[in-house]
Amino acid sequence: MTDLVPVLVVLVPAIPLVGAGLALLARTARQADRLAMATAVVTAVAALILACTAFARGGRAALHGRWYLVDGASGLLLAVIAVVGLCSALVSPSYLRTSGRSWTTAARSRSLYYAALFVFWAALLAVPVAGNLAVVWLIVEATTAASALLVAFTGRRRALDAGWKYLVLTTLGLSVALLGIIVLAIGQANAGHHDLHALDWPTLRHAAHTLPKDPTLIAFVLLLAGLAAKIGWAPVHNWLPDAHSEAPAPISAMLSAALLPTVLLIAWRVKQTLEPSVGVATTRAVFIAFGLTSMLVAIPFLWQSLPWKRLLAYSSLEHMGVIALGIGFGTPLAIAGVVIHVAGHALAKALGFYAALPLLRIDSDAGRRAPTGVAGESPTTAAAMGISLAALAGLPPSPLFLSELLIVLGGVAAGQVVVTAVAVLALALGFLGLLHALIEGVIGEKPAHPRRRPERGQRTTVALTAILGTGLLALFAAGVLLVNSSFVETLTRGTL
Repeated sequence: MTDLVPVLVVLVPAIPLVGAGLALLARTARQADRLAMATAVVTAVAALILACTAFARGGRAALHGRWYLVDGASGLLLAVIAVVGLCSALVSPSYLRTSGRSWTTAARSRSLYYAALFVFWAALLAVPVAGNLAVVWLIVEATTAASALLVAFTGRRRALDAGWKYLVLTTLGLSVALLGIIVLAIGQANAGHHDLHALDWPTLRHAAHTLPKDPTLIAFVLLLAGLAAKIGWAPVHNWLPDAHSEAPAPISAMLSAALLPTVLLIAWRVKQTLEPSVGVATTRAVFIAFGLTSMLVAIPFLWQSLPWKRLLAYSSLEHMGVIALGIGFGTPLAIAGVVIHVAGHALAKALGFYAALPLLRIDSDAGRRAPTGVAGESPTTAAAMGISLAALAGLPPSPLFLSELLIVLGGVAAGQVVVTAVAVLALALGFLGLLHALIEGVIGEKPAHPRRRPERGQRTTVALTAILGTGLLALFAAGVLLVNSSFVETLTRGTL
C-alpha cells in the first residue's frame, strides 16, 4: 500500500480539479449536479484510502518524498476534509435550488459554484500532504482565492463585503507569513542550503538546531502571526464572523470544519520544526497565548442572541483556541484531546451549518436575528441544531467533552495550572452561552409569527443528522477506547 502513496498524493487533489473542469462544461443543472456528486464520492474515497494508509503505519516514521509528507496528522486532516467536503457537495444541490442566480444565469451559477467548490476542496486536500513550507504557503493562498469567490457567491452587498474583507485580511496575514518563510530561507542559505528543498519539513527539522536563534525566532513569530489570520485566532479573527455568516451553508461548513484546522496543522508543523532552535518554552507560550485569547474573546459573543450562522462562527473562534491550547500544552493527554477535538468539532460544526438550510426556508429572517422556538415549527431542523449545539457545548456524550477534559488534564500535567484554571473558566462560560442558545433557539417558546415557507428537502436534513450524529457518538466511544492505545501515537509520533 505504501508504494501507492506517491500516486495517491497526486491523485487525491487532482480528482476534484478534474471535477471543476467538468462542472464548467456542464450544460444543464441536472448534468452539473450528477457530475458533482460523482466527483465528490470518488474524491472522498481516494482521500480516505490515503488517510487509512497514514493511520496503518502506527508510530513509524512519516512517509515523505521530494514534495510530499504523509504522517498521522496528515491522515487525520485528510479524513476530516474528505468527510466534510463530501457532505458539503451532497447538500449543495439543496442549497442551489433556492439560491437564485448569483452573478449570472442560474445554470451558469451552478457550474461556477461547483467549479470553485472543487478547486477549494482540492487545495484543502493538498495542504496536509505537502512536504515543503513554501509550497504549503502557495496552496493556502489558492484556498483563499477559491473560497473568497464562494463567500461572495450570492452577490448580495453583505456577501461581497464579507468576501472582500476575507480576501484582504487573510492575504495580509499570509504576506506576514511569507516574510517568515523568507527569513527562514535566508538562514538556510547561510547554512549552505540554497535550493527550494531547504524548506522541506524534514530538512528544516534536521537543520533547526544549527539555525541562529534570533532570526529563527523572528521567522517563527511572523509565521504564527500570519497563519493566525487564516486560522481565525483572536485578535486577527475579524473576517471570520462575516465570512461564515454570508457564505453558502455548505461552504461555511468547509471553512469552519476543514479550512481552519488544516491551516492550524501548518502552525503545528512550524512549531515542531523550529522548536529545537526557538525553544520549547517559547513555542508553548505563543500557542497558549493565541489559544487563551481566542477563547476569552469568543465568550461575550457566545452570550449574545446572534443569528445562527454568526453564533457558529464565534464558536469556531472558541474551538480553534481550545485546539491551540492543547498543542501549546504538548503533553500526551493534551495531544490526544487535540486529535479528538479536531474530528469532533468538524462533525458538529458541519451539521450546524447544514441545519441553516432548512432554518432559512422556515424563517428567512433567521439570517439577521437569533432563531427562536424552532422545535415548534420544524422538529427535524431543531434536532440537527440541537445535536450540533449540544456537541459544541461539550455535553456528554459529545466527543468534545472528552477532548476538553483531556486537554485540561494535559495542562495540569504540563504544570500550567493557572492557564488551565483560566481555560476551565472560559470553557464553562462558553458552555453557558451555547446552552442558552440551545434553550431559547431550539426548544424555547414558538414565535408568534407563522413560518414564511413550508418545509422542503427534509430528507437531506434527517439523513445528515443521523449520519453525523452517529459519527459523533462513535467518535466519543472510540476516544474513550483509544486514548490509552497506540492509535494516538499514530497521529502524533514520527510527524517529521
